[in-house]
Amino acid sequence: MRFTRVLTDNGACYRSRVFRRLLRRLGIKHVYTRPYTPRTNGKAERLIQTALREWAYARSYDTSGQRALHLNPWLREYNWHRPHASLDYVSPMSRIPSALNNVLGLHN
Repeated sequence: MRFTRVLTDNGACYRSRVFRRLLRRLGIKHVYTRPYTPRTNGKAERLIQTALREWAYARSYDTSGQRALHLNPWLREYNWHRPHASLDYVSPMSRIPSALNNVLGLHN
């Protein structure tokens, strides 16, 4: 898979020369969210809220490393299996036609 664009907010870390050079070197177009636009910012905020509630603080972890080990399985569940009310109670990945996305064939 090759990334062609990245969407970020207007945080200082995303406006840095280092980040800009990295994207240029990788041939990735940088797109910023428009400030105060719920259509884009709201989706990111919702993901962050859900991640905090269902992954980061859903249980006690002994270490940050242990918490980090649980992130990828949680993201897989969130994107592939968890029904989303905003998507008529289907998972985000189920909305992508398999003929258009070979990543669907790699999921197990």
